[in-house]
Amino acid sequence: MALVKLQTQHFRNLSSAPVSFSPSFNLLYGENGSGKTSVLEAIAYLGLGRSFRVSRHQAVVSHGEQRFTVFGGLDRGLDGEPGRDRSGIAHRVGIARDVGQKETTLRVDGESVRSLSSLAMHLPVSVIDPGVFDIVAGGPGKRRQFLDWAVFHVEPSFAGIWQQCQRVTSQRNQTLRNGRLDEALLRVWDTQYTGLSERISEARQTTFDRFKTAFETLVREVDVGWTQGLKLEFYPGWDTSQSLVDILANHREQERRMGHTLYGPNRADIRLKFQGRPVSETFSRGQQKTLVILMKIAQGMVLSGLGKQVTFLLDDINAELDVGHRAMLARKLQALRCQVFITSIEHPEPGVLWPAGDAPEYRMFHVEHGKLTEE
Repeated sequence: MALVKLQTQHFRNLSSAPVSFSPSFNLLYGENGSGKTSVLEAIAYLGLGRSFRVSRHQAVVSHGEQRFTVFGGLDRGLDGEPGRDRSGIAHRVGIARDVGQKETTLRVDGESVRSLSSLAMHLPVSVIDPGVFDIVAGGPGKRRQFLDWAVFHVEPSFAGIWQQCQRVTSQRNQTLRNGRLDEALLRVWDTQYTGLSERISEARQTTFDRFKTAFETLVREVDVGWTQGLKLEFYPGWDTSQSLVDILANHREQERRMGHTLYGPNRADIRLKFQGRPVSETFSRGQQKTLVILMKIAQGMVLSGLGKQVTFLLDDINAELDVGHRAMLARKLQALRCQVFITSIEHPEPGVLWPAGDAPEYRMFHVEHGKLTEE
């Protein structure tokens, strides 16, 4: 499904007027501070439940307000599901946050839902902005987040299992931090923790295998010579030649000293190596950017293969990617039938994104003072 209607209230500087979008490509341009990225942030709230720029909900509420709302209308999608009304909208999703009361309200098709996953499952949102390149250069947490986004949309049960594991991990850590170690209680938490960890690792491995296959297919299609010698491996967070329960028992004193769990899915990683060395040490900044773009496209390929349409948010990519890479990205996302939002300061030139003259259906908007005007 694609987002074809967006309306916000008290969200940064955005106008509250509803806006209709193309299920294909949407080009947004305007000066810095005009509200381009705020539009992408609002869309991200519908697919991720949060901003990709800031961690605090208070930062996105309009000055002087205590509550913001984001509403979206989704189309029939690639599966041809019948629309619910004449507008062609098949699903209506919304999120509201009262920052004073610290309460979040989630709605799907007019009904309240308790789980953010119930909202996010309808709109797979993938962000490509300057911060996304930390997937390669940053720590394992960024790569876990990258992988888990795909796992969530591939394995419907993953979100619930991961939440259970987080609760058990918290209880286990609390037991480790107690002054007097309760070995019997810790063994109980170990049993629950290892069971959940194995299920999480299995789901991650299954999705990673799909992703790796898609990535290898993709690199054969693009002219990137340095992919020879590049290896992608999934590390579950512990040495699988031993059982996790034995590893926890053998490192009990180490974990007690540290006061938290050192082995398991909270330590998982996608290890990216070139000729045996981490790509963060061997690849140039330009090569790292290209690698992340290829990884993002491969994610889209995985979901597309399952009949899911991804909404890509490309924020100010002109500043990060050269013309050739921008055209490659646009062409691949067009082939996957993704929905795409692209922001830029300069007036977009479709002939640059699609030099062969095969531009898809698109809509162009000028953004000024939080208001979108279609051209």
